[in-house]
Amino acid sequence: MAHGYPGGGFGGGGNMQQLMKQAQAMQRKLQEAQEQLAEEEVEGTAGGGVVTVTLKGNKTPVKVSISKDVVDPEDVEMLEDMVLAALQDANKKADELSQELMGPLGGAGLF
Repeated sequence: MAHGYPGGGFGGGGNMQQLMKQAQAMQRKLQEAQEQLAEEEVEGTAGGGVVTVTLKGNKTPVKVSISKDVVDPEDVEMLEDMVLAALQDANKKADELSQELMGPLGGAGLF
């Protein structure tokens, strides 16, 4: 007790070391979840499946599929709306996948 503090300094180095180990473990889990999101794919659909948008779990676009039956040169606006709806559906599913994989790590804001 040379410094007059209980435990000889900053309140016990063991606690700080344990905290660092926990932070490193959380960082590894977060990185693993991010890698898994980059691998997994989700599909969003519109028009009963005539338009499909595929995204990676991290929202990287992979593919857009449009049935020939829905292509009408006289109604391009409807096709645009369906592509947008499919993209929104895929984004929602990517968010759900992210929440599932990241769980409490996603909102931690630590790293």
